[in-house]
Formats: sequence, structure tokens, C-alpha cells
Amino acid sequence: MRSTMHTTHLRIRRILEHGARVHANSRIVTAGPGGARHEEVSYAETARNAARLANALRALGVGEGDPVATFMWNNQQHVEAYFAVPAMGAVVHPLNIRLPAEQLIHIACHAGDAYVIVDHSLVPSFLPLLPHLEAVRHVIVNGPADLAALREAAAGAEVHDYQALLDGAADTYDWPDLDERSAAAMCYTSGTTGRPKGVVYSHRSVYLHSVEACLPDAFALSREDMALAVVPQFHVLAWSLPYAAFLTGASLALPDRFLAAAPLAAFIAEARPTKGAGVPTIWGALLRHAEENPETDLSSLREIVAGGAAVPASMVRAYAHRHGIALLQAWGMTETSPLGSFYRPGGPHSRAGTPVTQGRFTPSVEARLVGADGQELPWDGQAVGELQVRGPWVTASYHGDDETHGGAFDDGWLRTGDVGRILDDGQLDLTDRLKDVIKSGGEWISSLALENHLAEHPAVVEACVVGVPDDTWGERPLACVVLGAEPVDAALLKTFLTERLEQRWQVPEYWSFLSSIPRNSTGKHDKQEIRERHRNAALTVITV
Repeated sequence: MRSTMHTTHLRIRRILEHGARVHANSRIVTAGPGGARHEEVSYAETARNAARLANALRALGVGEGDPVATFMWNNQQHVEAYFAVPAMGAVVHPLNIRLPAEQLIHIACHAGDAYVIVDHSLVPSFLPLLPHLEAVRHVIVNGPADLAALREAAAGAEVHDYQALLDGAADTYDWPDLDERSAAAMCYTSGTTGRPKGVVYSHRSVYLHSVEACLPDAFALSREDMALAVVPQFHVLAWSLPYAAFLTGASLALPDRFLAAAPLAAFIAEARPTKGAGVPTIWGALLRHAEENPETDLSSLREIVAGGAAVPASMVRAYAHRHGIALLQAWGMTETSPLGSFYRPGGPHSRAGTPVTQGRFTPSVEARLVGADGQELPWDGQAVGELQVRGPWVTASYHGDDETHGGAFDDGWLRTGDVGRILDDGQLDLTDRLKDVIKSGGEWISSLALENHLAEHPAVVEACVVGVPDDTWGERPLACVVLGAEPVDAALLKTFLTERLEQRWQVPEYWSFLSSIPRNSTGKHDKQEIRERHRNAALTVITV
């Protein structure tokens, strides 16, 4: 028997058309200086601007399958590119503006970017890169900028004004009927374990990922919401929030370059978002700002989602008890589009004493735990192994490379490099990254567990733990700590940890107090940098 259902391809143009017609009056609000509203546009007008951009790009020579890079903050024009580029058959490629110049040049050249849309505020950062981007033929600048300086540095590339291009283009476009398996977008990994690797998302994968991101056990978006997208659009497509918003009618609040706690808090008070998404460092800074400035108005927010790094339980409690905001947690990677699992506390099936985890796997993501011997491990909350996943939005290879990348894949499964356990009710509890597990005297110590315990101390702003060489045990933990105003010494913190760990030998004897923890381009602790500083004796280390 054959199905009688209509064969309809899942395309990003359909998300755009649905948002423009069904949710025409939902809106995108972009922040300006000091957190004020800078721009506001409806979804219907966004769709017309996307058509104008597609017409302009086509006139410049953009064809099907061509990558179009963006070097932009989260703003209205970036969302227009999110839709216009893939809907016309090209591939949108958000460049991570926080990567080092050498990596950005490698990525843009590896992807073959010939067209780049750049925010005017980022032109000073983009100018030094441009002479090295030999494939770039057209640079489009969003906002007021010195185009003459860009043309001088462009070495033959044409430079255009974004708004001028749109003003001269039609506001309708004959969107092609693309195969849902064709490329729609691409992002590169952060490159913390070697060269950044390209992941290419299909129309099908983006569509399915966006649908599941809206589910009640995930972002739970509806047209009654306004979603604050603090997570950068160059971080795995802002976790699909722009696409999910157009599917559900939730409005979008975009902070542009105003990400410091004070302007972000002002923008929240002005735009009144109900939900938000960002990395833990953003939410930690906002929480500290609110505590230091009691007049801060976060009352519109009901839920915020953190991803990219583990969330300290103390932060979850602080948001809940002091502001009535549920801080949720999601797990994922560039390779998983990124949504892999989602944690929501409470509910009819929650158990007393259940720890804060990375949540349950989304319906379309298959997962397994694999031990050091290559055997699959049970979901019993006890066995610890490497997490492997597969699914319709999990990559099966990397762009332009036939290599295995050091065994990144195992018989069709993506090796995530994350270590943890899976509870018998399907919750993922990650304990570390494979490369960050501390191997001491033949036993494993979870750096993540030590960090979470240290974060519970009221004097600790943040903590990062790495393994350092030890003549006796092979490796021992080094705790790097950032303190607040309250004075505390290493001996007190060691006692604090000892009272919370079942195995006293896991407590660090090496301590370093820093003004800040170095971070990589995705906002995670740069443990490689800390190890390098220790290796070069560039850290002041106390032994207790």
C-alpha cells in the first residue's frame, strides 16, 4: 500500500510565507544605543524586504548553491538575509565575528564566500580581513559607513549600500521550488580542537529542527510570545529562533551589538520579551546587574534558555526565587543544528531530588552511550560513557572534507566528545568533555562537577577547572576562580568543596585567582588557554 499524502518539500520559503501571511502583524524589534528601540518592522514587511534582497543578490550574480556570508549582529537585516538567501536557492553563511582573524580568513576561503553582508559597526573589524578574502567579489554594508575606505581595501571587490540595493529592487520574488535536501545554511565549529569544520544544513533539517524547537518541552513558543534572541545569529543559526518565530507568530527582540548587561536590561524593559535565549555568561551578567541595580525591570520575562555551557544550579535558583523567571537548559552542538536535548524542571513526572540535567532528548534525535571498549552502555543513571547521536538534523560529514576528523563519526553516529550518563527516564546528565576529563591516578575527575560546586559558593562569580601535570598522579585539578566583593581564600574554598564531594581525593590542591576566565568565540571557558598559561608559568598558582 502507498500513502495518499501530498508530497510537499520542506523549504525555508514556506516558513517565510507562513509568517508573512498568517502572522503578518508579528514584529521584529531591534535595539539601539542604551537599549532603546531602534527599528521595528512587521513580519509582512520583513518578507517584502527579503524579496527585495533576493532580487538585489540575483542582480549581483548570486546563483543556486552560492554561499552568501554575513558578518553581522542580531538585527532585522540579518533576519532578512536568513530568509532571502536560502529561499532563493543560495546558502546563508553567518561568520562568527568573535573568531581570530586567521580562523575567519580560513573559514571564508574554505566556504568559497564571494558575497558578504557586513554591519556598519563591524566594518573596522572586517577591513583587515578583506585583502585576504580572495574569493569575495561583492561587499554589502548595512548602515552608514565609509564605503570609500572599503572600496580601497577591497582589491577589486564591489562595495554596495544595503538599503540602496533594497530601494531599487522589487518587493516580490518568484521563489524556486527547491529540493528539501539542498543546502540552505552553513556554520563552522568553534575550532577548539583544530581547524573549524563546516556543517551544511538542508532546508529539510532547518524546517524540522525549527518545528521541534517550538514544542512544549522545548522553547514552547506561541504568537503570544516575544522571543529575545541574545544567542548570536552566527552561533548555529541562533538556535533556529528566527525560523521558529515565523512558524509560531512569536515576535522577535534583537539586541544588535548592545549586549552588555545595562543596555540589555534596558532593552528588556523597553521591548517586554516573554522568553529569551543566550549563553550562561550573558544571563549571569544580567543577574548580577539586576542585583546591583534593584530598579532593573525583568518582569516581562517568564523563561530564559541557556545553552553552550552548563548552568550553575545557584543561577537557576536565583532567577526563580528573586525574579520569578525559569532558567532552562539546552544541550547541542553546531553539528546537531544545535538542539539535542532540553531541560524543563517540574511537571507531572518529575521526581523529588532529581538533579538539574541537560534534559530529555528531542523526539528526532537518537542517542546512545558508548564505553571505552566500544560497547553500548545502559540508560541506568550509573554507567558513564561518550554520548553519540544521529538524526535528521545531525550532520553525517563535514563540508569539503573526506577525512574522518580523528574519528568524529562511528558507524553513522556522531561522536559528540561529551561524557556523561543517561537516566532511566531519558534525561541526559553530562559530566564533562572527553578532552577536559581529569585523569588522576587512574581515576576520572569531572571538571564540570567541581565547577558547579564552586559556583554554589556565594563569593564565587565563576570557576573553571582544568587538569595539570602531576609527577605522582599524572594529572591533578587546578581550580581557577573569579571572586566577587566578598573575600575568601583557597583554604576556605577547599573546605567548601570537601563538604560536598563524596571522594575527598577529587578536591583540588592547586588554586589560581583570576580577574576573569578566558573564553573562546562561543562564550565557553577557554581551557586550552588556561592550560597554556599554566604551562608557560603565566598563572599565579597557590598550593593548599
